[in-house]
Amino acid sequence: MKKVILFDLDGTLIDSTDAIVKCFYHSFDELSFKFSGETEDIVNEIGYPLDVMYATLGVPKDKVWDFVDSYKKEYRKISIDMTTLLPDAIASVKLASTFARLAIVTTKTTQFSIPLLEHMGIMKYFEVIIGRQEVQNPKPHPEPVLKALEAMNLEPNLNIYMVGDTKLDLIAGNEAGVSTVGVLCGYGKKDDLLNYTSNVKENSLEAVRLIQSF
Repeated sequence: MKKVILFDLDGTLIDSTDAIVKCFYHSFDELSFKFSGETEDIVNEIGYPLDVMYATLGVPKDKVWDFVDSYKKEYRKISIDMTTLLPDAIASVKLASTFARLAIVTTKTTQFSIPLLEHMGIMKYFEVIIGRQEVQNPKPHPEPVLKALEAMNLEPNLNIYMVGDTKLDLIAGNEAGVSTVGVLCGYGKKDDLLNYTSNVKENSLEAVRLIQSF
C-alpha cells in the first residue's frame, strides 16, 4: 500500500510568522484594543484557530470575530509577500511525492492556503487541502485528519503519517489513528513534541526521509 503523508502548513512547510504577527497588531490598532502582551505571546499561540488565539490574548469573547475579520482583511493583502517556504520544504515535498500520496491539513483557511501553495509552486503535489472552514472542530481534534482521509477515500492506518510542528498536529494524528512525526522547524519545542510522538526530526525533509525508511 502506498504511504500517505498529511502535512501541516505553518511552521512545517512555510514561515508566515511575520504576516501573522503584523495582522494581529493591525487588528489591535484598528479596533483600539490595548494589547498588554508581547510578540512572543502571539507567536506561542500560532497553530490554534484565530478565534481561540484572540481569546487567549485577552480579547473579549463577544468581540473575537470582529478581530478575526480585521485580521483576515489585512492578511489577504500581505500574506503572499510576507510568507516564505521553509528551507528544504520543496525538496521535502518533491521527495514525498515519489513514494506517497500527499495532503495538507491546516488550521489556516483554504482561501489563504491554496493561493500561497500555488504562488510557491507546490500546490500540484497535494491531492487534498483541509483548512479551517472544512471542519467543525479544528486540530487538536481529529476531524481535520479524518476529513482529509475521507476525501482521499482512505481509512486511518499506521501507514498514514501526520507531520507537524506543534502538539496540535500530533494529538490530531494520534486521535485519528495514524502515525505522527514532529518537526522542529516551527513553533513547537522538542520536549513538548516528544510527549506525543517518538518521532521528532529537525525539519520536514528529515521527516519525509524517516517515513520513506519505514
